[in-house]
Amino acid sequence: METFSFILIQTLNALSQASLLFFLGSGLALIFGIMRVVNFSHGALYMLGAYIGYTTARLTGSVWLAMLIAPLVVGLIGLIFEIGFLRHLYKRDEDAFLLVTFGLTLVIAEVTRLLWGAPPLQVPLPSGLDGVLFIFDEPMPVYRIFLIAAGGIASTVIWIFLERTRLGLLIRATSQNSQMVHALGTDINLIRSGVFALGCALAAIGGVLAAPSVTASLGMSSAVIDAFVIVIIGGMGSFLGAIFGSLIVAAVQTFGNFFFPDFALVFLYALMLAVLIVRPGGLLGKEA
Repeated sequence: METFSFILIQTLNALSQASLLFFLGSGLALIFGIMRVVNFSHGALYMLGAYIGYTTARLTGSVWLAMLIAPLVVGLIGLIFEIGFLRHLYKRDEDAFLLVTFGLTLVIAEVTRLLWGAPPLQVPLPSGLDGVLFIFDEPMPVYRIFLIAAGGIASTVIWIFLERTRLGLLIRATSQNSQMVHALGTDINLIRSGVFALGCALAAIGGVLAAPSVTASLGMSSAVIDAFVIVIIGGMGSFLGAIFGSLIVAAVQTFGNFFFPDFALVFLYALMLAVLIVRPGGLLGKEA
């Protein structure tokens, strides 16, 4: 029974981690899948969501409101950035996107440091989610159960949106043949702007959800590495791949850090390399 309860608790921990990684990786996967833009600033937007969530929670006293305001603000920033900068680069080499989004990363990091300072900032747990459940006499924070539910609901809603709605059909069609969609009378610039804003908003949701557990800090921007590992394993541009990639990365991180803490990152990167060797396009991505 002790072994079973241990595996169950660690699995729940992995699922809660996977939910946070899903919000980070799915946004990156959507942006690349639709726009073919490698958004290097995704980690910085994730971090910015945490800081905006901190300020919203401090001013309003509600972390729940912060979960709504942060993605809206970061999504708006992403929309302005796409219209002001990325839209002028679609006919250029893809390396231009990497350089411009890297520049955005530097800008966000410096602005964040100037506005909020360098020390980490603690975001409180949402009201009603600060307790602990006991599962087979093992403690499990209620907030982690909430994260599992939030990730499951969000992934289901986004999948239904992409697969079962007319707008989702247009988004998928744009990813496959944007010129044909434009010829049929659809404004693909509007679709690209909306997708980029959505991807940025998803990163911000991940940041504000992660903040109560890890604090809001400048180091959160390094999460872009996890995001790239997720989309590489799952498949660049694949939404379902982002889900599976998040689950795999979270499982390796959780169980690896418990059993082999010094080699957890080695296992993760070795897994990524193995996937690239066997399937260069990722588990659910299209082969080149």
